Amino acid sequence: RRHGFDGLDLDWEYPATQQDMSNLALLFREWRVAARLESLLSGKPRLLISAAVYFSSNVFNSGVYRTYSGYAILEYLDFLNPMCYDYHGFWNTSVTGAQALLYDNSSNISTSYGISSWKASGVPSEKLVLGLPAYGRSWTLKDGNQNGIGAPAVGVGPGDQGMIGYNEIVEFNLKNNATVVYDSETVSTY
Repeated sequence: RRHGFDGLDLDWEYPATQQDMSNLALLFREWRVAARLESLLSGKPRLLISAAVYFSSNVFNSGVYRTYSGYAILEYLDFLNPMCYDYHGFWNTSVTGAQALLYDNSSNISTSYGISSWKASGVPSEKLVLGLPAYGRSWTLKDGNQNGIGAPAVGVGPGDQGMIGYNEIVEFNLKNNATVVYDSETVSTY
């Protein structure tokens, strides 16, 4: 309140077990109760409560499958921020990948799948705020002539572990006369 914020946003990347997911649901409930009490005591509008979460309602690509509580999100949060990015990056330097693609016909690692899973878990569309990156990922290509999504790579490219800010991407593209390609199959740009 002292600094004029409208609420609180939790970013727990990422609850490691199903017990952690249950504890997160309890934390959401405790935050909601505390926000209501603070509002009553201060006479001011209740602070908003939100959370930045995995792109999907279920975490499935880390070896330990776990699911967020759709009920807790519906009941205790004002909105939810699925992080629909970082699908590909420095953790796999053998091939390039679209880090924030809308569709992926070969896997469930896509924004379309993620948002659909949140809706299927009971979170209504009006509570979902799609998180987008203001940066990209880069790779060093094995062969400069093979440069599409899924092209063979030998490591990360420019940036911090291949992470490059939007302004740096624009500068790099201008400096290197790079061709920007829109991929209609994934609805992404590289």
